[in-house]
Amino acid sequence: MSIRFIPAIRAPEDDERPVLCFVFRRRELLVTVDHQIPDVSVLDESGLDSVRSQYLGSLDDTHCHSVELPPDAPAPDGMVFRDLRALYGQLDESLHAVAGRAVQIVEWDRTHQFCGVCGKQTELSKTDRSRGCPDCKIPQYPRVSPAMIVTVERGNEILLARSPHFPPGIYSCMAGFVEPGESAEQAVEREVLEESGIHVKDIRYFASQPWPFPNSLMLGFTAQYASGEIVLEDEEIEDARWFHADDMPNFFPGRMSISQWLIHDFLDRKRSK
Repeated sequence: MSIRFIPAIRAPEDDERPVLCFVFRRRELLVTVDHQIPDVSVLDESGLDSVRSQYLGSLDDTHCHSVELPPDAPAPDGMVFRDLRALYGQLDESLHAVAGRAVQIVEWDRTHQFCGVCGKQTELSKTDRSRGCPDCKIPQYPRVSPAMIVTVERGNEILLARSPHFPPGIYSCMAGFVEPGESAEQAVEREVLEESGIHVKDIRYFASQPWPFPNSLMLGFTAQYASGEIVLEDEEIEDARWFHADDMPNFFPGRMSISQWLIHDFLDRKRSK
């Protein structure tokens, strides 16, 4: 698979390649009413008053910038602000990935304008993606929070759970953040035990996915059942059950997220036997 996006911190000078702007009001992306990234000329004509902008890099032959608007900025005619979750399957996959990068960089730049030690105005680095205090010399990089997500298998059964904020009837994989001093595999063991009372073994890496809600890197794993009965003690989980591959519950449709990849991987393997 060829790399379509090349990150950078400064746009090349005297470069006449096309420009694409990912414009955000807080964490909402500005798109046309048919869910497309608006042309930069349309944005220029709309008279949007930006707070800050950042160069992201290039997607194929197009320069990409992120733009921060004031929190009360109205959408220009023919455009709307949309949360990135709502744009899954609406935007081209590569554009959605760049938008996910953009919103995290916008949020990092907005929230790191001042030094956390002395309170002095920070400055953008000329060599990497960081802001630094001219006095304390402490660099502040965009935050990336590692999180794990896992399918637990017991023969032809899979352990799935539902959170109170899921749509009715929807189940998914168990997930959680990696704590300081903990490996991703240790986080898998701890989270599954805390959320369901189940002990796991044979933890194996599956894949990863950037998840900009708000700034996670999802590390996907598969694991095998070791012992235990389902006991729910975590307030984040309202139900957890074993489901046979031939009798699955409703889960989020599509194959855009790593939870969907994991569940479909399980079904493809079990139903092919």
